[in-house]
Amino acid sequence: MKVIVAIKRVVDPNVQVRPDAAGQAVDLSGARMSINPFDENALEEAIRLKERGVASEVIAVSFGETGVQESLRQALALGATRAIWGQVSGPLDQLAVARLLQHLAVREGASLVLLGKQAIDEDAGQTAQMLAALLDWTQAIAVSRLEIDGTQLKAQREVDGGVEELEADLPTVISADLRLNAPRFVKLPDLMKAKRLPIETLDCAALGLDLSPRFKLQRVETPPPRPAGRPVGSVSELVQKLREETGVVA
Repeated sequence: MKVIVAIKRVVDPNVQVRPDAAGQAVDLSGARMSINPFDENALEEAIRLKERGVASEVIAVSFGETGVQESLRQALALGATRAIWGQVSGPLDQLAVARLLQHLAVREGASLVLLGKQAIDEDAGQTAQMLAALLDWTQAIAVSRLEIDGTQLKAQREVDGGVEELEADLPTVISADLRLNAPRFVKLPDLMKAKRLPIETLDCAALGLDLSPRFKLQRVETPPPRPAGRPVGSVSELVQKLREETGVVA
């Protein structure tokens, strides 16, 4: 069984971002980049499937400019079998990424596509659902536990009322929650070996797919500073203050 894992290169979650001088984008100059945390969980799960003999091949895929190759090298060092760099020069929205993944899933004859449930830079959480619709595959979103037996899978996901259990037949699209597993750390010797491994380059513009964005980013701003807290002497005083602030009449 072939497994495709989509990974996105984002600003490291421990780095505080800021708008550029024009307020049109996030200032990435000198920013430390890393694999999207949710995609790390998806990659780890795919590697574990390969180690258990469930998956025969794990193909790491990332779309973007030259810098994404660094994330693909890390994926190879962690245990991915192959890596594909989808070369694009402009921004991609969720539908464009889903169309590119659809092309690769069909081309590779994959039975499973794993990706994070959302990217921490946009927080859209839409790509997996769109991909499943384009492929007409079953889907399991925000999965926190996964079991695969032959052509069937069982998944669990956390919902407001507790835990939801899902059963589906392969092929399937799965998006990973952070609770799915604990990603392993990359070892330096493995990373050095991965630097010598080939990465396939895919010219996305030559595929004839409609990759034009459906939205336009108007402005990037820092959130307003949070006002300082005000101490209150009792619960009744707190309730009164809340009523005054919200305009609720007792």
